[in-house]
Amino acid sequence: MNIRRSAAALAAATVVLGAAVPAAATPSPTPSVAIPDGLYGTTDPTYDGVWRQSLALLAQRTTGVTPADRAVAWLAGQQCASGAFAAFRADTAKACDAKLMVDTNSTAAAVQALAALGGHQAATEKAVGWLKSVQNADGGWGYTPGGASDANSTSVVTGAMAAAGEKTSEVRKGGKSSYDALLKLSIKCDIDPDGGAFAYQPDKKGALAANADATAAGVLGVLGKGFVTTAGKTSAPPTCDPATAGTPSGLARNGSAYLAQSVHDTGYLKSALPGAEDQPDYGNTADAVVALAAQGATEQAKTALSWLEQNSAGWAKQSGPAAYAQLIFAAHAMGADPRHFGGSDLVAQLDATGPTPQATAKATDQAADADKKDDSDSGYGVWWIVGVFLVAGIGIGFLISVRGRKRQP
Repeated sequence: MNIRRSAAALAAATVVLGAAVPAAATPSPTPSVAIPDGLYGTTDPTYDGVWRQSLALLAQRTTGVTPADRAVAWLAGQQCASGAFAAFRADTAKACDAKLMVDTNSTAAAVQALAALGGHQAATEKAVGWLKSVQNADGGWGYTPGGASDANSTSVVTGAMAAAGEKTSEVRKGGKSSYDALLKLSIKCDIDPDGGAFAYQPDKKGALAANADATAAGVLGVLGKGFVTTAGKTSAPPTCDPATAGTPSGLARNGSAYLAQSVHDTGYLKSALPGAEDQPDYGNTADAVVALAAQGATEQAKTALSWLEQNSAGWAKQSGPAAYAQLIFAAHAMGADPRHFGGSDLVAQLDATGPTPQATAKATDQAADADKKDDSDSGYGVWWIVGVFLVAGIGIGFLISVRGRKRQP
């Protein structure tokens, strides 16, 4: 779920002969198009507009924030008549045509956001219908319709299906589900030291190379989880067990074992991009926290979450809305407070990158405190507070760089 996902995937899809493309390319800081009213972030939205807007709105919803109407309207207005979304449509008055590159990742991210926001059932149903129509025969999804299945795309689409109320195990093509596709991308436990990991895609010879980001995606995918999740039932430290690889929970545990080992010493995942320096990958580390928590390996995720709290502020500020959203998702999955994350208020920082929200849970809490003082002698104060928090709780809902898609070397 690295903030570079959409840009990297689009670039990769246009490369002749499938040559590897550096996924480190982020949207240009100097926009080549005007930033539309309602869009979060100030960088060029050409390759990640829908993605970053979806993650931003979903993160706000998760933390009790009611986004600005025009922010939601911008995202909903990006949808094509087919139900699909492109990374960005500068002119929504112009109908989508064959020249516009729609993709599964933007569409699935939008579904997760719109489903959480509510009130967009027709739009999400149409988007889900389109996603089902482009499912591959192996049960998975590629970035573009007809493209080879990859772990990241398959995971984000699976999350969209779950968010829309679909039973992910029953979304099949030719009898194959997303689990079948992800199983083919998992590395067997007896292949040391990468057993349990997922590959993004097989290489040209069909070999699988471990990819930490694809592994974080794969864990969420086999569990049928989206970007926003809570911690699963705490279990023993995950180990890679070939005897359990035939079940979704077993496959998730095997992937978690790889992730836990990867963050054990440093607390972070390293960049796996060809030619990249030996440096931390903040987005993928946040994804790993979400995946580990979802599987129940919260103890193993604590080190990575602590590292993010201490080190991610500069990265998030530079990277923008989707980065803040990723950190919020990680904090939420671990039961941490994103408003007090290493001394930062991630929610306020995210809100500041776009239109002023209609309301925030924080403001609601303050209002409730004031009313509690006013009503303390009447006997109604406590019950009024309970009612406020029940209403707020209903609105808090809810694995995917955006989740950096990396081609195997």
